[in-house]
Amino acid sequence: MDFIQVSAKTKSEAITKAAIELETSSDQLEIVVISEGSSGFLGFGSKPAIIKARRKEEPALEEEYKEIEKDIAKEKELVKTVREEVKVKEEKKPENKKPRKERPNRPAKAPRKEAASKEENKKEKAAKEKPAKVSKPIEVIQDPAEIEQIQETAKEFLCGVFKAMNLGNVEIKTSYNTNDGSLEINFDGDDMGILIGKRGQTLDSLQYLTSLVVNKGKNSYIRVKLDTEDYRRRRKETLENLAKGIAYKVRKTRKPVVLEPMNPYERRIIHSTLQSNKFVETISEGEEPYRHVVIKLKRQ
Repeated sequence: MDFIQVSAKTKSEAITKAAIELETSSDQLEIVVISEGSSGFLGFGSKPAIIKARRKEEPALEEEYKEIEKDIAKEKELVKTVREEVKVKEEKKPENKKPRKERPNRPAKAPRKEAASKEENKKEKAAKEKPAKVSKPIEVIQDPAEIEQIQETAKEFLCGVFKAMNLGNVEIKTSYNTNDGSLEINFDGDDMGILIGKRGQTLDSLQYLTSLVVNKGKNSYIRVKLDTEDYRRRRKETLENLAKGIAYKVRKTRKPVVLEPMNPYERRIIHSTLQSNKFVETISEGEEPYRHVVIKLKRQ
C-alpha cells in the first residue's frame, strides 16, 4: 500500500487524521515524520506537522496465530482479575444470613400419568433449561456522592487490570451522563491499540467486565461505555460506509452479501443505516458469537 501524506497542527493530530482516513488504529500505521511542526511566536510563523502514513503489512499466518494466542491470554487475565476483584468485595461484605428453617418432609409426588403428551414434556423441559431473564431497569442517578463512588469503583478495577497487563501509564477519564444514565470512560496513553484489539474485541470485553463490577449488587442497571482514540465513532462511520457500499453492490448484482460476524451493537448500526433503503433489506442470521448480517434485495 502506498503512503498518504497528512498535515495538521500537531504530529499527534496528524496521526489521528491518518488513522481515520485509512480506517484503522494508530498502532497499525507505519509513519514517516516529514515535519514536526511548530507553533511559532504568538501565532506567527507557525508550521503544520506533516507525516506520511500507510497501513502496516499483514503479518504472516504464523505471526497472526501468535497474535491470536496473545489476545486469548489477555482475555483470560482480564477474566481472572475481575473474578478476584469480585471475590475480595464479597469477602468484605458482612454476613447477615438468617438461619434456615427446617421444612417438614413433603410426601413424594405421585408418578405422572403416561397419558401426558410429549409436547407438554418438551415445553416443561425447555422452561427449566431456559428460565426467563428479567432485565434491570435503567435509572438515572442524581446523587453526586453515589456517582463519585461508581466512578471510583470503575477506576480502581481498571487500574488493577492495566497493572496486570503491564500497560504503563494510562490516563482514565470518567463522566456520568445524566441524560441516559451511562458511565462514559475514556483512556489515553502511548499504545492504546492493545486495548482496542482486533475489530474492537478487547475493548468490548473490557467494557463487559467493567459493567459486571460496576453493577454488582445494584438494583438498577448502569450502562458502561468504554472508548479510546475516538475508536467508537470511527468504527461507526466505517460500518455505515460499508453498509452503503454493499447495498449499492447488492442492488447492481441482485445477489445477497453475507457480512463478517459482528457484536449486537455493530449489527444494529448496519440495520439502522439501511432501514430506510428502498432497494435492500437486512436480516441477522446464525448464533452468537458467529451471528452476522445478510444484506439482500427487497422483494418487489
